[in-house]
Amino acid sequence: MDPRTTLVAHRYVAIGGRGPEDVVADACGRVLTGVEDGRILRLDGLADPARTRVEVLAETGGRPLGLELLPDGGLLVCDARRGLLRVAPDDGTVRVLADSVAGEPLRFCSNVVALSDGTVFFTVSSRRHPLEHWIGDVVEHSGTGRLLRLAPGSDRPEVLVEGLQFANGLACGKDGSFLVVAETAARRLSRYWLAGPRAGRCEPFVEDLPGMPDNLWRAGADGPLWVALAGPRVPALDLLHRAAPDVRRAAARLAVRAPYRPAAMAGALAVDDEGRIRHRLVRRRSGFRMTTSVCVAGGRLVLGSLWERGVAVCELPPDAG
Repeated sequence: MDPRTTLVAHRYVAIGGRGPEDVVADACGRVLTGVEDGRILRLDGLADPARTRVEVLAETGGRPLGLELLPDGGLLVCDARRGLLRVAPDDGTVRVLADSVAGEPLRFCSNVVALSDGTVFFTVSSRRHPLEHWIGDVVEHSGTGRLLRLAPGSDRPEVLVEGLQFANGLACGKDGSFLVVAETAARRLSRYWLAGPRAGRCEPFVEDLPGMPDNLWRAGADGPLWVALAGPRVPALDLLHRAAPDVRRAAARLAVRAPYRPAAMAGALAVDDEGRIRHRLVRRRSGFRMTTSVCVAGGRLVLGSLWERGVAVCELPPDAG
């Protein structure tokens, strides 16, 4: 099967806030997202822009990024400024679950997943650059990303993996034996084993991706793993990553001061649990830029973006689920 095809866009839906960085769908087909001003929004009726309703569920007081819905209706939030949060389902109360690790403030928390036993895993993209200077970390290739675990009832995260290249999206394998971590700056997905003879090991899962992977979304218990592509491969950046550290640091200082505009591309991949790419959906010369997340809602793909002021609703391949 040839997995490559064009990403077919149906509509753009403005949501009254900038930067819906992560999008997740609930059991009713509604989409939740966090925006730049700290609000957590729920979007209902995306199939018809004229009837789309935007409801404010909570305000984190920071910058929400990755989201994870819990079975009781609660919501886990990775906030780039406040740490790992939990939003109550009834009144939107925000509670800090963890805001430091080994005495170091938690900054740039990126994405999160929860297991059925209450264990929470989450990523930190960079220990050197804040969210506002994310491009500096991608250019510098600092390798300061982390994967962390928070045990049930604890407020002290444990570092599982160091040295990740801009650790980002996070998802669990279908059988629960491993996690998949997106390393944006390395253009790869890595696998961290939770069970079996390789438990505790982190290894490459899918390498040399056609773009920079961002957030991940598992489409149901039997569906594929969807990977948002935040930008295309940049050969000059690949070359820079092989340069000496002082050269990369100098380039990063320039990058954070230079005007930035994302490439005119929207893209997403569907990957199975063996690491095979089943669908490669890309739209060049796209008006929707910097796809940082993707989920399935109402039989459509919904794309989020750190850059845009709305979400894009696109066609879902018939066998993509």
